[in-house]
Amino acid sequence: MKPFTESQRFTQWWLWLIIIGVAGLHFYSLYQQFYLGKPFGDNPTSDEGLIMFSLIPALLIVLFLLLRLDTKVDTEGVHYRFFPFQLNYKLIKWDELEKAYVRQYKPIYEYGGWGIRGWGKDKARNVSGNMGLQLEMKDGDRLLIGTQKPEEMEKAVNAFWKG
Repeated sequence: MKPFTESQRFTQWWLWLIIIGVAGLHFYSLYQQFYLGKPFGDNPTSDEGLIMFSLIPALLIVLFLLLRLDTKVDTEGVHYRFFPFQLNYKLIKWDELEKAYVRQYKPIYEYGGWGIRGWGKDKARNVSGNMGLQLEMKDGDRLLIGTQKPEEMEKAVNAFWKG
């Protein structure tokens, strides 16, 4: 069997609506203050301050365009990274695992949402949805890696893991 690979991005319309809405307000303030020559708001900031403050939503848009969860399941184990926070893949080898299975989960209730979630012994890496590969390590750590292809992920785990 060939390795399973998946690359996921934040594609939720409501998330992009919030990000673009906030950015739009900042860009409108730049337009009003620089192009129309009217100070923005009741207590306007300096031009330099407005430019610096407007960089935040621009950087947020760039960050969310770059963010992705990459997963690979092969003969070595499960490789994953949350780019750009993790440039290199982290590998969990098959012999480190007690259990590996695909399951449905509740992202907000169990992990507080999506992204790089959890700390201590129970962590998650997910971008959307409610299906993931649950990895339970022999040392007691647990990691859930979200997937939009649960059937394919399950086939790959069953093919490569002999646990």
